[in-house]
Amino acid sequence: MNFNNLEGFIFLDDQLVKWSEAKLHVLSHGLHYASSVFEGERVYQGKVFKEEQHTLRLISSAKSLGFEIPYDIKEISEIRKKVLKANNITDGYIRPVSWRGSEMMGISAQKNKIHFALAAWKWPSYFSPEAKLRGIKLNISKWRRPDPKTAPVNTKAAGLYMICTLSKHEAESLGYDDSLMLDYRGYIAEATGANIFFIKDNELHTPLADCFLDGITRKTVISIANNQGIKVQEKRILLEDLKDYKECFVTGTAAEVTPVNTIQDFTFKPGRFCKLFMGKYSELTLK
Repeated sequence: MNFNNLEGFIFLDDQLVKWSEAKLHVLSHGLHYASSVFEGERVYQGKVFKEEQHTLRLISSAKSLGFEIPYDIKEISEIRKKVLKANNITDGYIRPVSWRGSEMMGISAQKNKIHFALAAWKWPSYFSPEAKLRGIKLNISKWRRPDPKTAPVNTKAAGLYMICTLSKHEAESLGYDDSLMLDYRGYIAEATGANIFFIKDNELHTPLADCFLDGITRKTVISIANNQGIKVQEKRILLEDLKDYKECFVTGTAAEVTPVNTIQDFTFKPGRFCKLFMGKYSELTLK
């Protein structure tokens, strides 16, 4: 899929424009200094999954970067509907994004216009549950999630994804699907665009989200576990602890629930718990 020349319409600053006409100024502050926030959302059978949570996080992320998105929750919801209808999408991916414009060029951008765009494209389920259960392979990245004192780690801000791209590219060049990132202290954090979970003694273990994004899908999976009577431990996990885990999976809007079979030299066998969380999550998306 070449996103540069898809057919359809994108909402950009108060209007729907043709896909090829959705452009921004080359001196946009968001492009040079990463003053940009975004969301990744899924629509299943015409219904946006966790729509309100995504919108609230988008607005909160912008506030953390010191600007206000020029639309409220209700208006953003209406924009989504317009874009989905204009592109005839019932199953797909949605990408809202907001950024500082080009009025000031430099570190300070107090007077820059705040822009907003929303795109969507068709994205059916590419893999059957059987194919996903084979699992993906992760390497261990040399890049680490930063100290919360150095970056707004609880936001979905563009700048936080630079090291994700570097990690993902390195992983792919080595024949892996994705990369596991540690945090600044050396504890396991997450994959490049997904949170991570492990199974041990019929319990669900996941890294404590104190220096990376506490994902909406992560919260959903924890809720599923609670409803199923599965004990959840949010804790600090070291690489050496991986030898004690039987199953592993990553979670995210794009990844949904995807089993992992390898983290460098550690191996896992996707089994009963991976199947359970995949199935329960899929059920929720269709409600």
